[in-house]
Parts: sequence; structure tokens; C-alpha cells
Amino acid sequence: MKIIIEKLPQAELQARKIEEWPIWECEPSTFDWHYDQREQCYILEGEVTVKTAQEGVVIRPGDFVTFPQGLDCKWSVKKPIRKHYSFS
Repeated sequence: MKIIIEKLPQAELQARKIEEWPIWECEPSTFDWHYDQREQCYILEGEVTVKTAQEGVVIRPGDFVTFPQGLDCKWSVKKPIRKHYSFS
């Protein structure tokens, strides 16, 4: 399972109405996470490293991230994170 990180054009962010998605915030911390559903999110602030059995990725502001359903990972929030998110 692969984490997908994209840079979407502003027009695409607006077309998906991402600014209407809920916001989640988290202070620096480390925790394990399992995705019961696919999550898509747009990072507004902060920095996090997400490690899976296959890879480690660094996520920063401006990243549009897709976490696949069934993914097990460890989050290491380096700088307070703020993101719009949507589960499907």
C-alpha cells in the first residue's frame, strides 16, 4: 500500500471544494494509526513523517495526500499540523 502525495493546482483544490472539508489539528507527537477508510487530506500547516512497512514519507504544507484503506502506519508530527480531510 502506497501513500500518494501530490501538488494540486489551486483550480483543482477549488473544484474539489477542499476548503469545505473539516479541519484536524495535532501538536507534535508520535502515534500508530490504522486507516479503516481511504483518507484524502490537504496540509495547511506543519510537518509530519509517516512510516509504513514499505516506506517513509515527509508531508508538508501544500501537499495533497491519499492514504489507502487498510494502511497501518506510524505518525511522527514534527511541527503542529493542520489539515483539511475527507474519508471515503
